[in-house]
Amino acid sequence: MIQVEHVTKRFGKDFTAVNDVSFSIQKGEIVGFVGQNGAGKTTTIKMLTSILKPTEGNIRINGYDIRKDNLKAKQSIAYVADNPDMFLRLSGLEFIHLMADIYSIPSEERTARIESLAQRFEITEVLNRPMSDYSHGMRQKMMVCAALIHNPPVWILDEPMTGLDPKAAFELKNMMREHAKEGNCVFFSTHVLEVAEQLCDKIIIIRNGSLVFTGTLEELRQEYPNMSLESIFLKINGELPDTSEEL
Repeated sequence: MIQVEHVTKRFGKDFTAVNDVSFSIQKGEIVGFVGQNGAGKTTTIKMLTSILKPTEGNIRINGYDIRKDNLKAKQSIAYVADNPDMFLRLSGLEFIHLMADIYSIPSEERTARIESLAQRFEITEVLNRPMSDYSHGMRQKMMVCAALIHNPPVWILDEPMTGLDPKAAFELKNMMREHAKEGNCVFFSTHVLEVAEQLCDKIIIIRNGSLVFTGTLEELRQEYPNMSLESIFLKINGELPDTSEEL
């Protein structure tokens, strides 16, 4: 459902943010995109969602080439950005309706979806308040609800757990599992391997713009035996000295 082939993104002549990245995500998969801040996660995600154009390479979303069938590719995506501080003059309900209008969701269908999402994230009572009054976590919940209102097959989520309270994070994880079980796919970024461990069929680790691992957590543990996930992550990123003891 997501195919990335030799994708590179350069800014100017001297900085390569993403370098020759290739991976694929199939129906029914939840895939974690793991890396430190600045590793290239958000740049990659912005290329998947057509916010940025790749300098080189090809991307297909749900079978659609993002260059040739850009609109259809975008219609196949639910995208949660890494910053929920937008459209703050709107109420939560106005923002969700705006997203539903963009995707031409029929009135009865959108009403049922709004009610369901609002109940799951416990935001019904604040829907009519301006989002400028919301906490960071409440804004994040609203971004998730608005992104999912058109129920597309491909979910692309950039650090979606950031700012969520434990119950909301638990609910989102359940929704990600449900979505994948229905034959769709979820691709989400995180810098916490433990979150990936709870959810993912496989993980992709990026460092300095290049992929350094793609596979299951079991395969990762086999590659780095007798190490915790935290230690593996630090070692991959060159932050765990060879003389360090297991953390």
